Amino acid sequence: MTETPQILVIDDDPAFNRVLSRALKSRGFEVASALSAEEAAALIPATRATQAVLDLNIAGTSGLTLIAPLLAANPGCRIVVLTGYASIATAVEAIKLGATHYLAKPTDVDAILAAFEATAPQADIATPSEPLSVDRLEWEHIQRVLKEHDGNISSTARALKMHRRTLQRKLMKKPVKS
Repeated sequence: MTETPQILVIDDDPAFNRVLSRALKSRGFEVASALSAEEAAALIPATRATQAVLDLNIAGTSGLTLIAPLLAANPGCRIVVLTGYASIATAVEAIKLGATHYLAKPTDVDAILAAFEATAPQADIATPSEPLSVDRLEWEHIQRVLKEHDGNISSTARALKMHRRTLQRKLMKKPVKS
């Protein structure tokens, strides 16, 4: 008899967390959920989840900090990182740290389950016919430099040769569409 797969859902949005957990339970998964990074850190060793859905921003804390503990508790854990503010820099960082896949919100249960099953990037995904807009390229560059400076806005602004307040205003805006 095979063991029921266990999924850990870590997302600070209570409604999304509850809906996703219910949907996964209805599909036969055993689900544990956490609404904060601290709650997740306590659950990780106790659950030994084989799969995890991890929000990139958990109430101001980077969800990427939980990838190492998830993999330490279960080296075979498949991790899907979700974010409302997707950027190439954070996607690359998540994959480098050991995440299996990276999805932009909004997403559905089917896409999350497909991401758990994915073993390699899909070859049939069409590349965009037009280059990214200048605004989008600026957003991606700012996110990459911010990551290089560990989220420190002052040092990022210096590196970009930009006033700190200008950078803060740009960061408060939602990402530009591709």
